[in-house]
Amino acid sequence: MSLRDLPELQTGQLPKVCAFEADPDALDRWNAAVQAKDTDNSTISVLDVIGEDYWSGGGVTAKRVSAALRAIGDKDVTVEINSPGGDIFEGVAIYNALRMHPHKVTVRVLGLAASAASVIAMAGDEIQIGKAGFLMVHNAWTVTVGNRHDLLAASEMLTPFDAALAGLYADRSGVENSKASEWMDNETWFNGEQAIETGLADSLLPADAITEDNTKAEAAQGVNATRRVDALLARTGMPRSERRALLADAKGGMSGAAPSVTHDADAIAALAKGLFKI
Repeated sequence: MSLRDLPELQTGQLPKVCAFEADPDALDRWNAAVQAKDTDNSTISVLDVIGEDYWSGGGVTAKRVSAALRAIGDKDVTVEINSPGGDIFEGVAIYNALRMHPHKVTVRVLGLAASAASVIAMAGDEIQIGKAGFLMVHNAWTVTVGNRHDLLAASEMLTPFDAALAGLYADRSGVENSKASEWMDNETWFNGEQAIETGLADSLLPADAITEDNTKAEAAQGVNATRRVDALLARTGMPRSERRALLADAKGGMSGAAPSVTHDADAIAALAKGLFKI
């Protein structure tokens, strides 16, 4: 068990008509280049969207984190986070896996820990955050397609789920559950100093602990543009299969003879602008 008395999070069954997606605002503010300057073999890196990522073939899953914990074994672990969030069910599973680790878990928020990634951050016995880093908390949001019974089932599933997350943030920070729920209702962003002031983090990371890999940022640029459009389309209620087919067709039509990361990013951004004029 964790050195702190951290609560276990329970999840219900996700209705088949629902799908969790990364928050577009978080994707816009995520700098994928941010990473730790130095790591060792007792470090778990959470530097991608949470859950399997269709567009990049990557993503951070509970299966991967559990395997890393088994490999690290009977010693302290460091978890380094720079993620816009994603699948909240995967985030909760990762939180619970870290919570069960029998030695100290130190979380280092290098850049962004948003949405599902902020849940993972709460598993730390100690939470450090960069001065320019951010934690973002909000209510779980989902794309739901179906009749009124399906929509009611989705609402009933999310209500206790959000209450459990509010309880987790409240337990960590020492505020009332109602205050944490207010943070979530307002999609609240905490910078490094604010996270410490509210009790969601313990201390600031030294500035020299963080670096940026511009090569990684360039590689992520086109994928991030596609993710943002996918997330925006999700908010219109378009089913996941239709969104993916549309974006795949759009990218295929725009690639041309000399495709590049910048070209793909600009093309997807242009597609987004055209889609959301109406």
